[in-house]
Amino acid sequence: MFYREAGQFKTSYEKDDAVFPILQDRIGIVLILLIAFVGIPLFASSFFISSFFIPVLVFSLAAIGLNLLTGYTGLLSLGTGGFMGVGAYACYKLTTFFPDTNIILLILLSGFAAAGVGAVFGLPSLRIKGFYLAVATLASQFFLSWCFVRIPWLFNYNVSGAIEVPTRTVFDIPITGPNATPVTRYLVALSIVVLMTWLASNLIRGRIGRTWMAVRDMDLAAELIGIKLYRTKLLSFAVSSFYCGVAGAMMVFLWFGSAEPDTFNINQSFFVLFMVIIGGLGSLIGSFLGAFFIWGTPIVLKAVPYYFDVAIPAATVEHLTFMILGALIIFFLIVEPAGLARLWQIGKQKLRVWPFPY
Repeated sequence: MFYREAGQFKTSYEKDDAVFPILQDRIGIVLILLIAFVGIPLFASSFFISSFFIPVLVFSLAAIGLNLLTGYTGLLSLGTGGFMGVGAYACYKLTTFFPDTNIILLILLSGFAAAGVGAVFGLPSLRIKGFYLAVATLASQFFLSWCFVRIPWLFNYNVSGAIEVPTRTVFDIPITGPNATPVTRYLVALSIVVLMTWLASNLIRGRIGRTWMAVRDMDLAAELIGIKLYRTKLLSFAVSSFYCGVAGAMMVFLWFGSAEPDTFNINQSFFVLFMVIIGGLGSLIGSFLGAFFIWGTPIVLKAVPYYFDVAIPAATVEHLTFMILGALIIFFLIVEPAGLARLWQIGKQKLRVWPFPY
């Protein structure tokens, strides 16, 4: 009764091909944006914003980047953490070279450095694929992690080897640094994620996105109909790395405030990969659902003993959290291998015909 498209006629190809062709979807996305931009800053605590909402936004953007490569182009990558590190270190160097430039612009520009590095390490995809490509991208992860430790120029010869985020303001409002409030950092991160999600949505629905999906479904057939595989794959690596680089810059400048080289290790790559798999390959909304699930579930599990006043050692809670999270991941993969995005689609389809049987 509440989710019907009957009577909603499309009188042009533009309306029929809209991102949200159904009125209820448009109303829903407006409500979600209102809650995100107005409700959360007004009612959520600063601690919850810093520990949950900002990380979810950062990892959602990184998951979108990996999903563009793995979900839409069919190229597996295990170097996401390294590409995020490239974006973080590039943004740090840009703030050194251009101290008076808008920090939000520098965060976005840092993605181009990651895109260039990603395109270089994407060259093996022209000759290999599948497991062998995953091993090649894994090598890029180890190489980039080595660079973050062994090249002092990247961290301005800091003795600790860490990135220290300086204070930067926009219209006299601190955006980064110790004086920036969690709400300000959250709103900046949210604006960047919304903008880049909109760009990704239009990208995958256009010519470039169709060529990526053609290569994913059958690269030989795609080449036979005139698609240049080397251009398509390298572009996919570049765009994916761009998104991951911006996410890495956001992680350091809008979340952590500082970072060590070990922040962008192989665990980070697998962390984002799990988000994509659980959320759903080839789905933008799946990237958000995966980030919410992977980052939010441990927080909920750790809070259970405190709410029920159960005295459990912190180490035991940590181990139980990993065990339960692993079991939940296996459960979701068995119940719905297509990820949480598929469950979301099934729920919408059932709602369309409710209360009639599906």
